[in-house]
Amino acid sequence: MNYELNSIAATRRSIRKYDPTRPVTDAELLEVIRFAQEAPSWKNKQTSRYYVARTPEAITAVRSAFATGNFGKTEGVGALVVTTFKHNIVGFNLEGQPDNEGGNGWGWYDLGLQGAYFLLKAAEIGLDTLVIGIRDADILRRMMNIPADETVGAVIAVGHRVEDAVRPPRIPTEDIAVFL
Repeated sequence: MNYELNSIAATRRSIRKYDPTRPVTDAELLEVIRFAQEAPSWKNKQTSRYYVARTPEAITAVRSAFATGNFGKTEGVGALVVTTFKHNIVGFNLEGQPDNEGGNGWGWYDLGLQGAYFLLKAAEIGLDTLVIGIRDADILRRMMNIPADETVGAVIAVGHRVEDAVRPPRIPTEDIAVFL
């Protein structure tokens, strides 16, 4: 058992207040994205993509377009990372037909796996994150020049926390696991 991974998973939190004096480097972001790429994907298609608002101007533009919800809690953030996947590839055969009822749902699944890897690696190297799911894909697509053949997933705020967050209680594992 890898106790270090257990510790990272148990201590990682969604942070809603960031330190503007502590920048996030391109090298750190590339390290996190590179690790996220190690997540499995449907038939190894690797369709996840990352669009990074890194400059103060780009971050301000994205934050200004979404003044409500968790975007309002990202002041001082070092980067905003928009995740996407190329649609109609994973979950589809070579003729473009869905391989099963999941269809593009497998793209979301692959993106979710990469997102989990992203969050864990960020925590491992000392970065804090917040996954923002309430957003407008069309606005992000225009702002970040995201191609029409990609589905916009989440936005992940990346930075350094100003204050710790409280760990909410977890449902007992025995209450969510069904053994047959």
